[in-house]
Amino acid sequence: MPQLPSVAIVILNWNGRHHLQQFLPSVVATTYSNHRLVVADNGSTDDSVSFMTANFPSIELIVLPNNLGFAKGYNEALKKIEADYCMLLNSDVAVAPDWLEPMISLLEASNDHAACQPKILSYKQENLFEYAGACGGWIDGYGYPFSRGRVFDICEEDRGQYNQTEEVFWASGAALLIRTSVFHQLHGFDPFFFAHQEEIDLCWRLKQLNYKIFCCPQSVVYHVGGGTLPRGHSRKTFLNFRNNQIMLWKNLPWRQKCWKVPFRILLDWVSGLKGLVSGDGGYLLSILKGHLGFARWLLLKRVPGQGRERRSLETFSGVYRGNIAWQHFICKRTTFSGIVKTNHP
Repeated sequence: MPQLPSVAIVILNWNGRHHLQQFLPSVVATTYSNHRLVVADNGSTDDSVSFMTANFPSIELIVLPNNLGFAKGYNEALKKIEADYCMLLNSDVAVAPDWLEPMISLLEASNDHAACQPKILSYKQENLFEYAGACGGWIDGYGYPFSRGRVFDICEEDRGQYNQTEEVFWASGAALLIRTSVFHQLHGFDPFFFAHQEEIDLCWRLKQLNYKIFCCPQSVVYHVGGGTLPRGHSRKTFLNFRNNQIMLWKNLPWRQKCWKVPFRILLDWVSGLKGLVSGDGGYLLSILKGHLGFARWLLLKRVPGQGRERRSLETFSGVYRGNIAWQHFICKRTTFSGIVKTNHP
């Protein structure tokens, strides 16, 4: 009988001792036989390391010297790991014992199946999809990410409406299964991102090499979300707006980015001014800081893979050719199916 592919479940932890205590037992109960469990501590200043040593001595522990962020932290941790697949898992995720098997079967079906995510539901309200990925990530023609089950801040109720396995544009970094060889082929996440949208950038680069990315709803996990930086936090707003612009510039062909990037900057300012009118001046300030961060990145010429051909965004699966901001805020459509299936053949 052939051996099952090896899987390393890698949890990147930063000051998350309380999450480790609460959620690690469910991960330890994983039934997939050929797996190993690794906790990579990202320079925690709480007692995470001593807690792991005392309470989970059998779990492999990688201690990074300081907080490298989500992107570089995982890059450094995965350099130390040998496995056919790596399962990147947030520390605040509860899993069922048999959660890995459906995803492994999906990726093993073809060599071009590079990555996937499970259905991600809210730990606090288990009938709702969770913000970070829901049932598989999409992107619109202007670079706005959204998900099957989540449009902007509105998360749908899970009624089984997205239970079919489908190719998507991006898989959530909260629970991302990826071929280790492919992760290293692309040199991992872009470390400049630090955190937020680095998985979308990685998946976009996977797509450029003709790999496929899926959501596997037969596997279900429950995510708390916002454990490090909650939604609306000024640092998170800054990173999201900066990194989105960087991602567009890196991955769009010239004929698109020369007008889409300025247009997105304009839309960002409109969003910021709307926040200012409603009394949230900090939101506008974070957006402007994000755009300045993007400008600094351009001056530093941090654009890898200059010789790589960039295909038009609309050629990929999981792309809505319109503008979800228009559909959501002007047309008042609040669900994925209400936008995509109504307006997208």
